[in-house]
Amino acid sequence: MEARQWTVQIYLTQEGDDTTARAVLTTRDATRLAGTGHARRNPADPAVSEIGDELAASRALADLAERLALITQHDITELADSAVPSRSW
Repeated sequence: MEARQWTVQIYLTQEGDDTTARAVLTTRDATRLAGTGHARRNPADPAVSEIGDELAASRALADLAERLALITQHDITELADSAVPSRSW
């Protein structure tokens, strides 16, 4: 059995109370797909940057998962459409 590996890297940037995350999936054939997520700290909350990082990263991963699911649905539809034999009456 061959194991295939895909890599996800998460890039975090913080500007003031705003944190942005970018999750980038790279497949073994170098295909790349990215998702983004944002978090904003309420100024009344204590400054704990890890919470913003976690929230932004989770949103970026959720966005990435949704994008991957849409691509998969598209690929399945294309495959199903091409597998249906055409009838010539």
